[in-house]
Amino acid sequence: MIVVTSPTGNIGSQVVAGLLNAGAPVRVVVRDPARLAAGVAERVEVVRGSHSDPAVVAEAFAGADAVFWLVPAGHAAPSVDAAYSGFARPGIEAFREQGVGRVVGVSALGRGTAVSGQAGYVTATLAMDDLIAASGVPYRALTMPSFMDNTLRQAGPIKAQGVFYGPSLPGLAVPTVATRDIAAVAVRLLLDGTWTGFDEVPVLGPEDLSFDRMAAIISDVLGREVRYQQIPGDAFKARMMGNGMSEAMAQGLLDMAVAKNNGLDQGVTRTPEAGTPTTFREWCTEILKPAVDA
Repeated sequence: MIVVTSPTGNIGSQVVAGLLNAGAPVRVVVRDPARLAAGVAERVEVVRGSHSDPAVVAEAFAGADAVFWLVPAGHAAPSVDAAYSGFARPGIEAFREQGVGRVVGVSALGRGTAVSGQAGYVTATLAMDDLIAASGVPYRALTMPSFMDNTLRQAGPIKAQGVFYGPSLPGLAVPTVATRDIAAVAVRLLLDGTWTGFDEVPVLGPEDLSFDRMAAIISDVLGREVRYQQIPGDAFKARMMGNGMSEAMAQGLLDMAVAKNNGLDQGVTRTPEAGTPTTFREWCTEILKPAVDA
């Protein structure tokens, strides 16, 4: 039995689909089963609730050969530590108590870099990884840069204004990865019962791109000019708080962006094993363009 947390999210839903396509038995932890993809509820076991709830994870992880672990965005959390380690502690205890065979989790690049201790969400994520590893459960932390799919959040401004925004440096080339490739790596590891211990697995995408270069690719795919505009950090933080984030979480998001500007995602060399196939141009053609056109 393989348990998937956050099965309605962008990554989790694709992990569920990949496991079902492989014929694996799947159990999901979900607050609202109605949000599962069409046809999924009939093919999986459903444990209703949050994977921050001790009773829920005790039920969900019982007899689990493997768990896909993803902490949902806790935009209203009082601190980044509460959003990650605080959320995860009941699940980590259940890994040990229920004898879970192995865990594959969504993490981030940056361990060992000079800025990893001041990187907001990433600092908190790496601390959570340490707690999971200390539990003794075999653990693979998928360490990723920013997701191509994050650009979908700005489909509106791209369509209406021909611009997308952020605090990132426009000319700094960094790795970026498609969530479907993350899900594919997760599925492979979840189905593989041979690995033990703790390790990080970088998932880097096929190429490094600057935001200016991304804008040029988007322009080419959409057939009209689109540009990237860097915005000041304080304006970015205010915008995030205006969208409902707590001040601590908005600051954590800004701290992560600043750390990325200072090399957070550039501490791992891309290898054939760490690279993934989907290029940004392919992703724009298959995912972004239909969203903008709609």
